[in-house]
Amino acid sequence: MLNVIYEDNSIVVVVKPCNVPVAPDSSKDADLLGMVKQYIKEKYNKPGEAFIGMVHRLDRPAGGLVVFARNSKSAERLSKQIRDHEVKRTYYAVVRGCPRNKEGSLVNWLVKDEKTNTVSVVPQSTEGAKKAELDYKVLQTVTSGEKSLSLVQIHLQTGRAHQIRVQMAHLGCPLWGDQRYGASVNKRGQQLALWAVGLSFIHPIAKDKRTFLCHPQTENPWQLFNIDLAPSCKD
Repeated sequence: MLNVIYEDNSIVVVVKPCNVPVAPDSSKDADLLGMVKQYIKEKYNKPGEAFIGMVHRLDRPAGGLVVFARNSKSAERLSKQIRDHEVKRTYYAVVRGCPRNKEGSLVNWLVKDEKTNTVSVVPQSTEGAKKAELDYKVLQTVTSGEKSLSLVQIHLQTGRAHQIRVQMAHLGCPLWGDQRYGASVNKRGQQLALWAVGLSFIHPIAKDKRTFLCHPQTENPWQLFNIDLAPSCKD
């Protein structure tokens, strides 16, 4: 069942479940874009395929808020906001350990290996390297077993592939459940603890600011924390 947070003639905001791809991929699994198209087609009895414009993505294992455009003008305007870094995206992540600095910014240069679908931190001078920047703040730290886990709020300044996962792992705090960038400390079968909790942008037609919030899932490891959506998610 598609979880629709908000819709009008210009946009649709939905909650992406974990492990559902945003767009069609080689797995041929049901994807969020197709689900939204089918939802609009059935609800409004549209002939043929409904137009839905994809303007941003989430990693397949992650979950949370995604906005789609319902017409080409809205898609163009939202995409421009994304390119101009005017869309505010707030994430919660559960990481292993706790960063030495409880609050700060991370700036790295990343390169993606298309063959292995992995991203690496590299020197700035590396061919094809792209700048990745995020701001983070540790909200809570708890002890689970003999090891500590931290709930971290993250604001993306850029939108690189696997960015949060790679940069936090490079900091020494890989995400809970991340088999790709934290295999040495995570067990197979653990769900990646990364959730898009806040999404804020200018409505492409009405031109007013819209902010949407969505709590993370309730299962492990999220239930270890007293989670509240921080005020900064709403800025």
